[in-house]
Amino acid sequence: QVQLVESGGGSVQAGGSLRLSCAASGYTIAHNCMGWFRQAPGRQREGLVSVDANGETNYAAGSVKGRFTVSRDNAENTLYLQMNNLKPEDSAVYFCAGSGRPHCFLGLKSADFGYWGQGTQVTVSS
Repeated sequence: QVQLVESGGGSVQAGGSLRLSCAASGYTIAHNCMGWFRQAPGRQREGLVSVDANGETNYAAGSVKGRFTVSRDNAENTLYLQMNNLKPEDSAVYFCAGSGRPHCFLGLKSADFGYWGQGTQVTVSS
């Protein structure tokens, strides 16, 4: 049974940092395309960044490029999202997702990912 469990969300002031974690069980993140998404109230789920089995990353959301960094610890089977210089518009529920295949499709679409965590809330105050 595949489980993805996010943690690390919380409330922070603008300019602050958070590191989100996504611990996987029943699923090897190093062998699969993984993605981070977020969804704010009343908005569609937005793909932020993906990393494939070769470690190649794709930052799909220009708004987070240079501020957010994806990484993974293969030994811990955990995916991370380091978020720096947070802004109020970054407030959302953040999800990690697994595609079940080693390579990522272009465009970082939710429909390309079959495994999802429950999400973790990030709130950034001004």
